[in-house]
Amino acid sequence: MSALFTPVSLGKLTLKNRIIIPPMCQYSAVDGKMTDWHLIHLGALALSGAGLLIIEATAVEPIGRISPADVGLWSDDTEAAMGKILSAIRQYSTMPIAVQLAHAGRKASSQTPWDGGQLIAPEHGGWETVAPSAVAHGAHEAPPLALDAAGLARIKQAFVDAALRAHRLGIDVIELHAAHGYLLHEFLSPLSNKREDDYGGNLAHRMRFPLEVFDAVKAALPDDYPVGVRLSASDWVEGGWDVEQSTVFAKELEQRGCAFLHVSSGGVSPLQQIPLVPGYQVGFAEHIKQSTTMPIIAVGLITEAEQAEHIVASGQADMVGIARGILYDPHWPWHAAAALGATVDAPKQYWRSQPRDQKALFGETKIGGR
Repeated sequence: MSALFTPVSLGKLTLKNRIIIPPMCQYSAVDGKMTDWHLIHLGALALSGAGLLIIEATAVEPIGRISPADVGLWSDDTEAAMGKILSAIRQYSTMPIAVQLAHAGRKASSQTPWDGGQLIAPEHGGWETVAPSAVAHGAHEAPPLALDAAGLARIKQAFVDAALRAHRLGIDVIELHAAHGYLLHEFLSPLSNKREDDYGGNLAHRMRFPLEVFDAVKAALPDDYPVGVRLSASDWVEGGWDVEQSTVFAKELEQRGCAFLHVSSGGVSPLQQIPLVPGYQVGFAEHIKQSTTMPIIAVGLITEAEQAEHIVASGQADMVGIARGILYDPHWPWHAAAALGATVDAPKQYWRSQPRDQKALFGETKIGGR
């Protein structure tokens, strides 16, 4: 039996297999509102047979968007737009859906990647960014505004409000974004957090705000509602955030009832040196998994079914995230199931697509016709 295609639980929620579709920004929203692009994009992924689909980084306030074209969940209008997309998808897919709630911090107010991805100044249609400290991300960028107590309280409440909207929409899981150099990661990393108050300095203080956000979101939701965290396990810069600090953070999250940890890396500094080889982040997931009982999602150039199977079967991680690979091959889980001798969910409209030598791929399907 394939380990990749066995069920796994995230708190009260049981996934049919261990293939996770991570959040992937589409930069296709209008004033934070999802568009028909999201219906096409998410609708296709919801028919892929994966165990869980996570909606892209979703800003909890307007200045928390990476770009002006990011999805948000801060108002009745943004909630209604997301609800419209979810309603359409759920007519045809039973796949559990999560959302990643995020605040981009000092990496906000940026161009879309295909326009260069650079910081947009306020005079050119951008906005003033915020961060733990007035330390710019890039050498030639304007420094962000260091958050004061009122700013911290506002953002914490924005995460709570967005979480309540997500729960009201019937979203199954919430993932808090503490990775890739965005706001919660900026608090964790000594490269971006230069504060001298209770939110900066030693590890306990740098973890304080991300943990406060997690606690506030968890307290606002039903006790058994799954809330997990996306984490950058390393800054890939000497003197930055690393896997040992990540392990301490993971233990703190576990004590607070965190449902899972989604282990990525990098993003906080343009000085990062990342060795891009297959599975380059899996070692971080494995290291953290040895110190926690939380389910762990591994990501990072996982492209082949056998590779994903080995990661799960060997205990390096409990699940694997297939991101860019599933954009390239939206039926990646079908092909993985075929390669590993497993079955996978598929819409009945596609049952006739099973290859002649894979008649059990979609389980006990019965196809008639005349």
